[in-house]
Amino acid sequence: MEALFTNAKKLLSTWKGDRYVFGRGVLGELGRLAVKFSKSALVVCSATYTEAVSAALAKASVSLAGARAAPGASPNTPREDVYRIETYILQYKPDVIIAAGGGSTIDACKAANFLATLGRDSTPELDHYFGTGVVSAELQKTGKKLCPLIAVQTSASSGAHLTKYSNITDPVKGQKKLVADEALTPQYALFDYDLTASMPRSITIDGALDAIAHCVEVFSGISAEKYDLAAQITEIAVELTIQYAPKVIANPNDMEAREALGMATDLGGYAIMVGGTNGAHLTSFSLVGLTSHGSACGIMNPYYMVFFAPKIERQLRLLGSLFKKHGYIIEKNLDALSGKDLGLAVAQAMLAFSKSIGAPTTLKDLPRFNDTYIDKALEAAKDPQLEMKLKNMPVPFTSALVDEYMGPILRAAASGDFSLIKTMN
Repeated sequence: MEALFTNAKKLLSTWKGDRYVFGRGVLGELGRLAVKFSKSALVVCSATYTEAVSAALAKASVSLAGARAAPGASPNTPREDVYRIETYILQYKPDVIIAAGGGSTIDACKAANFLATLGRDSTPELDHYFGTGVVSAELQKTGKKLCPLIAVQTSASSGAHLTKYSNITDPVKGQKKLVADEALTPQYALFDYDLTASMPRSITIDGALDAIAHCVEVFSGISAEKYDLAAQITEIAVELTIQYAPKVIANPNDMEAREALGMATDLGGYAIMVGGTNGAHLTSFSLVGLTSHGSACGIMNPYYMVFFAPKIERQLRLLGSLFKKHGYIIEKNLDALSGKDLGLAVAQAMLAFSKSIGAPTTLKDLPRFNDTYIDKALEAAKDPQLEMKLKNMPVPFTSALVDEYMGPILRAAASGDFSLIKTMN
């Protein structure tokens, strides 16, 4: 355990340096970060954290702009929350924004920040900014700069406090889209792992699955030059997750396990800055309102692993060894397996882990699921604004191949029947 924790901390510290404060009991350092920018900060957070955040800021004589906190975002970052937070930024014109919450609140603040900055000179329409690099291009064109953002994470989940991504949902269409831009990465981040003790069981499960999803998806599609780093991140994060998530589910007050999951999800954030997620994340964007993001990825990834298997045997052997070490693969000689058979062994281990923490393993496990969600996911996969996910796949993939190959993956995930999956030659 000690070596695992030490290696995780070393990776995170090497990556972020003094721009990231993490550990147990570190919320009090927030004021030290905020005062670098201003004596008054726009704080966006839920009522649960307002008192603690305000107290941490008061230690450095930093006050709340408007003498109150703006409410955070609802799950999955509905676009109306982005526009609402934008009005706070436009009204108070802060020198620094502090987003304190889970990934949804942090993502909403990232998007509200660029809308408030660019809305007048570019466009106030959020849809324009979806995709890769659009915000940076508009900042360069207009000469504008984003307001500094400090992200305070409160749940072991998405890694939003460390990354360049902002996921936004259109509740009317039931579809999530993504802004990917280096300009969105918070200037500073803080994660006090003690805060996660208040998280309900469902969010804890979601975060564990998201940690694995970020690492597994990046690792499956990683380039040769980044393989070693991605392997190191994945090995530590996945082992932390599969070893400690069941302990948190059994005892929510196991703070050692809470810290382990916090670092695992942080490493998941590191992974998605090294490479990109692919199939499971793409599908999850169309399951908004049906289940949580992490659970959607947790359901889909085993089925995508089988599809990718002939192209990612090296990655699967590493993942398989981790699941086997912790008892999720029994009496299988992984060295004797290859191709789809190897993928099936790892996929079944991933499903066994999900079952061990009470997570769903097929789409039909989800209340209200029906085949229209498959149709919607296939249509969304052809959207040019989500093309990055197709490009990140470890097999050559274009929108023209979506129906032929992704369709069977989704139908397999619905039924649990891996035999439906077609692999590419």
